[in-house]
Amino acid sequence: MTADLILVNGRFTTLDRSNPNPEAVAIADGRFLDVGTRAEMQALAGPTTRTLDLGGRRAVPGLIDSHMHIIRGGLNYNMELRWDGVRSLARAMEMLRKQVAVTPPPQWVRVVGGFTEHQFAEKRLPTLDEINAIAPETPVFILHLYDRALLNGAALRAAGYTKDTPNPPGGEIIRDNDGSPTGLLLAKPNATILYATLAKGPRLPPEYQLNSTRHFMREMNRLGVTSIIDAGGGYQNYPDDYAIIEKLHADGELTLRLAYNLFTQKPKNELADFAGWAKQVKPGQGDDLYRHNGAGEMLVYSAADFEDFKVERPEMPPSMESDLEPVVRLLAEQRWPWRLHATYDETITRALNVFERVNRDVPLEGLHWFFDHCETISDRNIDRIAALGGGIAVQHRMAFQGEDFVERYGARAAERSPPVARMLEAGVKVGAGTDATRVASYNPWVSLAWLVTGKTLGGLRLYPQRNLLDRETALRLWTHANTWFSTEDGKKGQIAAGQLADLVVLDRDYMNVPEDEIQDVESVLTLLGGKVVFGAGDYARLSPPLPPAMPDWSPVRTFGGYQKRATVDDRKYALMSGCGCDSACGVHGHRHAAALRASAPTRDEGAFWGALGCSCWAF
Repeated sequence: MTADLILVNGRFTTLDRSNPNPEAVAIADGRFLDVGTRAEMQALAGPTTRTLDLGGRRAVPGLIDSHMHIIRGGLNYNMELRWDGVRSLARAMEMLRKQVAVTPPPQWVRVVGGFTEHQFAEKRLPTLDEINAIAPETPVFILHLYDRALLNGAALRAAGYTKDTPNPPGGEIIRDNDGSPTGLLLAKPNATILYATLAKGPRLPPEYQLNSTRHFMREMNRLGVTSIIDAGGGYQNYPDDYAIIEKLHADGELTLRLAYNLFTQKPKNELADFAGWAKQVKPGQGDDLYRHNGAGEMLVYSAADFEDFKVERPEMPPSMESDLEPVVRLLAEQRWPWRLHATYDETITRALNVFERVNRDVPLEGLHWFFDHCETISDRNIDRIAALGGGIAVQHRMAFQGEDFVERYGARAAERSPPVARMLEAGVKVGAGTDATRVASYNPWVSLAWLVTGKTLGGLRLYPQRNLLDRETALRLWTHANTWFSTEDGKKGQIAAGQLADLVVLDRDYMNVPEDEIQDVESVLTLLGGKVVFGAGDYARLSPPLPPAMPDWSPVRTFGGYQKRATVDDRKYALMSGCGCDSACGVHGHRHAAALRASAPTRDEGAFWGALGCSCWAF
């Protein structure tokens, strides 16, 4: 067979142990035709074969996210101001101010997850007063992890929250002395109040949702992602909310491979959801670009232990087992793989009791079921999962919440949150992902950095050496290990003859850059089935055209998505990093000369500068 494309002069990490470091790669009909020496690959060239010189760059298999909410996220991406990667609250608030200025009524400005206060130099969130000063009339909604949302006065009015609005179960509306909502919503511990409030905002029309999803897919391609397993989500109903992604698939505009799980939407009626869906769709139904993957991550609401490490661990209700067993039994009988959200070992223990009971009647062997998250899983339960042939999909939520976990449970408990190396030693199938977009960032390299370094975005080292992974092992969890979770073993995830030709050329050498730079890696060339879906730098001319983000006030037009550290004026924002306000300072504005700071005769800069009338140092 003649090659369509030959890649030469690259440093290929194939993750194929039988052929780890080839010189060149040949691609034909969407698959890797052969992998070997340059001379061997050039022998496969024909008159129409294109050859690309990779300039000595590192090339890896296309990354696969085993847990993300891209279908829901794509519908809203163009409306969201992303603070992912922003390193100072001062810069985040400047972005907010600029977006407020161009957002027309009745639209909201939304910062919907993907960041943590710990990544900011100031180590704090904005205050409600700061948000209201920037946006007195435009609704602003800021979601922080699973634990809280900040709404300005305009957003409270738009959402209809008043003195008379009761607290929902598992959530709290913080009020002032008069009983009026302040704008702070807390998950205690259920995040439903946060997501239900967000759902009150305007939606994009279908044409804009198509555009939004295309831009989100391009953003993922820019970061080297070629496949995603979508974990469903609240307010993501099947089949209604899948119309946009299915149209993109039908129109040949998908630039990612998607395997989707179905997430029940009906507390107390979950069994009816899955029984109905089992008559509509079967696992594996679809093609290599878009296919059904089974049930979850929500199977029954009584088994959902939403994590919020700022509050105590929730106890699952006594009905958990009786609710869960008929659903799991139905799925096992229908041969539907499933995934179950479980943060805490206590929840995992009770779920495994159900799984083992079902397994005695309906063997689970060969069924690719797994737990998501598992931050506090015990060795005993790891071994129970291994014995049942299950898997664990881990995410880098601790990179965003590690400080909160340590404050509540201590540094010793955090050392194995989760114990990824122990899972691998036990023979459990382990894959990696992000749980983006609301809890953590969708950037896979932040996850890879977390797996390798054990550090949070705030710089806290969580894990001892025994729970860290080497770079190749971490990359395996982000590539072919994840194919088990979509029941596509051997089909992709390696640069090997016969596999789907999904490949990424990196802007820096992941295998050798300093640890601190891993989170900054991105793609300069992304191939999906041998076709270019993203190009930058020397390969920008190969990148397929993409229409501008819609609507014209979209934050994506101004800011893009994940914020690169290299594009930030670090000196400017470092000098502003102590600002407790986001307005011009009465003494010297934001011109905090480093020498002036260093010479201040005090350790308490806030008190010192505040005494002189400086508002930006008065915390």
